[in-house]
Amino acid sequence: MALHIIATGGTFEKHYDEISGMLVFGDSHIPAIVRRARFSVPYTFETVCMLDSLDMQDSDRQDILVACSSTTAESVLIVHGTDTMRETAVVLGEASLGKTIVLTGAMIPYEFDNSDALFNFGFAASAAQLLPHGVYVAMNGRIFDWRHVRKNRQEGCFEAV
Repeated sequence: MALHIIATGGTFEKHYDEISGMLVFGDSHIPAIVRRARFSVPYTFETVCMLDSLDMQDSDRQDILVACSSTTAESVLIVHGTDTMRETAVVLGEASLGKTIVLTGAMIPYEFDNSDALFNFGFAASAAQLLPHGVYVAMNGRIFDWRHVRKNRQEGCFEAV
C-alpha cells in the first residue's frame, strides 16, 4: 500500500531565518523527516503550496483537493497549518473521494527543540494506513473525524465537538 504525502506549509514547515529573525518557508522538511524516521512505507510526495494556513484561500484548498483526487494512492497524508486545518478537512470530506485522508500539523516548527512535528507525522502516517476511507485530523495522539473537530486556541490543542 502506497502513501501519498502532501506538503502545504503551516507551522510544521517553517524555518527560522537568522538574518531577519522571522519564521519563513523554504524547502519542505518532509524528505528529511522520512530519512530521519527510517520510513519504510512506499510513498510519493508532492508540495502543493507553502503557506501559513491563515493565508490559505479557497483556490489553495481546491489545489489540495485536486492533488488528493489525482493520486492513485488510497491513503493520503497532508501536512497543513493548524489554524485552518478544519476548513480544508471540510472541503475534502464533502468531496467524498473514497480514500483515507489524514491531515496533521504542528504547534512548534519541526526544526525547533520540543517540536511535536515528528511525532504527529509518524502518528498520522500510521493512521492513514489503518483507518477506513474518510477524512481525519490527527494531532498529538488523537484522531478526529472531519465533521467533529476544532482547534482550541486557548489550550493549543484539537478537540472533538
